[in-house]
Amino acid sequence: MRRIALGFLTGSVLLATQASAQGSALFRDSDYKLGERLIAEHQCAACHQKRVGGDGSAIYKPTGKINTPGFLRGMVEQCNTELNLGMFPEEVTSVAAVLNRDHYRFK
Repeated sequence: MRRIALGFLTGSVLLATQASAQGSALFRDSDYKLGERLIAEHQCAACHQKRVGGDGSAIYKPTGKINTPGFLRGMVEQCNTELNLGMFPEEVTSVAAVLNRDHYRFK
């Protein structure tokens, strides 16, 4: 099990690094309406409220953790995996694109 987790983590970091090199190109063809729907469907805000309190928006500004589009997408993938949401890669990217548009504003 540890090998699988380590392999997943390594793959996620590699993907995040590659994606960060692309910058905003990562979100260029994203389906924002799909991302918005998935955020509502999976009740992301309610989960974030449980984790950080308040309205949950403090989770979007973790100092130093999320500083590139690729790392943002990687964090959404982490939620997808941890919570077993079953989102496909393009859905993860669409959710990350909405978060980027509404909170992070990476260029």
